[in-house]
Amino acid sequence: MKDSAEHARGWFMKGDSDLSAAGQILSGPGPYDTACFHAQQAVEKYLKSVLALHEQAIPRPHDVEELARLCEALDSSLKAELSSLNLAELSDYAVILRYDSEFWPEREVAQEAAHLATIVRSVVLSRLPAKVRP
Repeated sequence: MKDSAEHARGWFMKGDSDLSAAGQILSGPGPYDTACFHAQQAVEKYLKSVLALHEQAIPRPHDVEELARLCEALDSSLKAELSSLNLAELSDYAVILRYDSEFWPEREVAQEAAHLATIVRSVVLSRLPAKVRP
């Protein structure tokens, strides 16, 4: 069975895969809705890496605001950095807008989502012990 550090590292690396996918989509002509989805997934997995590190149960819902609150309860220093980000919109990219036949975002929307994911990555990475970092 994996220890908490390995579990956290796995979640973080999955987040990196999603962020990479968003970046690859953004380097071309789209589809930008899929880039938004991957950005949300990256944030979700980065936050889940914090929960895994602290040996917390990993919730299934895709609500990144709720995940951020759970992480902030474990590490109060996260609150200052995460609370200033518009994570609510990212949660919608996971399910609601993924299946919305009218959601066709412009490149700028997807770029902002990927930018938020990059910020969350940096915030989480700065708190991970060296043995967890990829």
